[in-house]
Amino acid sequence: MKIVLVFPPFYLEPMYNLPPLGLLNLAAVLKESPHETLILDFPLAIRQGLVSLGPAVYDHCARRILEEAPDLVGFSVQCTTYPPAIQIARLLKRHDPSMKIVLGGHNASFVDRRTLTAFPFLDAVVRGEGEITFPELVDSYSQGRDGEGIPGVTYRSRESGEVVRNPDRDLLTSLDELPIADYRLVPPLSEYRDACNIRRSIAILEVGRGCPHRCAYCSQSLIWRRRTRTFSVERIIGEIRHLHREFGAECFLLAYDQFTARRSYVEEFCRRMMEEGLNRLPWYCISRLDGVDSTLLRTMRNAGCESMCYGIDSGSKRTLAFIHKDIDESILYQRVRETTDEGIVPTLSFVIGFPREEVEDLDATLVLALKSGGVGNTNPLIQMATILPGTELYEHYSHLLVREVDTYFSLGIEFDGGRRLEGDEDLIDSDPLLFSSFYNLPCPAGSLRDLNLLATYFPLMVNYFPRSFLLLVHELEESASHLFLHWMLRVQQRRGGNEPSLSPEDCFRYFGDYCRERLGQRERIRFAHLPDVIEYERTSMEAGKYESLPGEFSMDIHGIRLPGPQRDRRVLMKEFTFPMTDIIMDLKNGEVGSFYAPRETFLVFRKVEDRLDVKEINRFGRDLIAWCDGTNSPTEICERLYPVHGSSHSRDRFMVLCVDAIRTLEQMEILRHGSSE
Repeated sequence: MKIVLVFPPFYLEPMYNLPPLGLLNLAAVLKESPHETLILDFPLAIRQGLVSLGPAVYDHCARRILEEAPDLVGFSVQCTTYPPAIQIARLLKRHDPSMKIVLGGHNASFVDRRTLTAFPFLDAVVRGEGEITFPELVDSYSQGRDGEGIPGVTYRSRESGEVVRNPDRDLLTSLDELPIADYRLVPPLSEYRDACNIRRSIAILEVGRGCPHRCAYCSQSLIWRRRTRTFSVERIIGEIRHLHREFGAECFLLAYDQFTARRSYVEEFCRRMMEEGLNRLPWYCISRLDGVDSTLLRTMRNAGCESMCYGIDSGSKRTLAFIHKDIDESILYQRVRETTDEGIVPTLSFVIGFPREEVEDLDATLVLALKSGGVGNTNPLIQMATILPGTELYEHYSHLLVREVDTYFSLGIEFDGGRRLEGDEDLIDSDPLLFSSFYNLPCPAGSLRDLNLLATYFPLMVNYFPRSFLLLVHELEESASHLFLHWMLRVQQRRGGNEPSLSPEDCFRYFGDYCRERLGQRERIRFAHLPDVIEYERTSMEAGKYESLPGEFSMDIHGIRLPGPQRDRRVLMKEFTFPMTDIIMDLKNGEVGSFYAPRETFLVFRKVEDRLDVKEINRFGRDLIAWCDGTNSPTEICERLYPVHGSSHSRDRFMVLCVDAIRTLEQMEILRHGSSE
């Protein structure tokens, strides 16, 4: 048989696309069979301009598939790509009624019978683990039979037209028995890199399957029956080496929610990465907060871990109990701080809008996001609760589904000038239970529109003004969600527009004024250091626009050579009324209510690679940097500073101190020689 495996069309600019690992796995197990297998990756084809967006996008995809004259087409589908797969399958079957069309993936596995009943042009659904099931189904079709007797298959009987659901298939005992994915079946990783405009060629690597937890919104544990299995460390190391050497992989996404669940496994993996010299290749993983500590994080960083994701979900104990998530908030700041201290950037994932959440629960999550953002160098992700087939939320609340706003799991098929095709809208409207990820659940905490604004734009506040906004919430004693929505309204009034939105530039331009407006209405400010914190974060944001230029200059202490030392324009210097170093440290540790006596503080801000570096200097350092404008030689700078700072030293000794200070500031890349342009 000629088999075409299809990754359905999808396009969302902020996201990058990776090779479809599930299809690569299926193709690998078919490699030794007599069947011919081809993979078509339409998300990549869209980015490369090989498939045009617009009303005819599905016709283009169908024609491309038909060019291969397949006997069987298999679609890997998840939430957003369910409608495209259905639409393309309809066109294929209309052209060739004898063609077999099979769906697989989490979505299809849980709505298998409903899918085949609703769409008679589909022939079968492969449920759960497909590496054994799908080849058996292919063999069955090649022999003129249906899917009868094949565990893990739901199929349409040719004779009766009845939808038959076979028993589940047992999970694989050893994942290492599976063949290695053959990346020759997809375009080179460099094409994915270039098409997505990212820095490195990224490969996704499956480390394990399963999850023992029972979070009410997640289908991962259900599809794998709450069992966990991992590939051996030897297998994973071998794949990393192979993908790097043979396919140019420069970075790896380790796909497994429970990567850090077994400490000995992570330690062995890290040890082997370092022994093999593979720790120069950065990698990303997923972890729970309680699955790591500072020692393990340091080991992971040394082994190449560059970023990781923590599923925090909620700051409300009531919500955490509702979704069956057991996370100790007391370790949050410690873990996030330990992660960033090791140079690992954590993505902190929060979910809002569960069906029983009140305003207090929502605000607890937003405040927790602000506190964690205050640690610095984190990547916040806030999503609205999505009802996925098979989950507890789906089972108990799917009868309440409404369509009002598009959430994270419903974006990516806006193929008609930024909007969905009319046919897709009609399809989604036809059955909320099949397309539940495009629907919403009403939430007592607020309107769906407001919740969507919070999910979309509140991460900007967590990124840029987490400490300021947190203090403002406490100062005004207002709901964090209400305060943020009021701030968005003010921004809309300032810059105009019919729809509320927010950008980093809006935060930089307007947030300080908004705070002054709100604070100006109060007779007394409890957090007197709040204006300083606002200026600190605004300066941090401004400094982040620039990158420091490394380089050395040789010092001529006699000032013969001009121009003289000069502050790099990318380095910002600010004076504060309060002890900002102490204040920021306390806020990083989640301490909000402390009182601080005024103390002048001078800080220097600069961006170093992908992080912000802030250092405190004394008044002498402040004055020295101020005179380093490129026109003054070290001797002239020394003469100007001596009357203020040199009274306890001879002029010669003070000159040496000035030169040493300039050299130190040069090593810190705060000063450079000559023009800063």
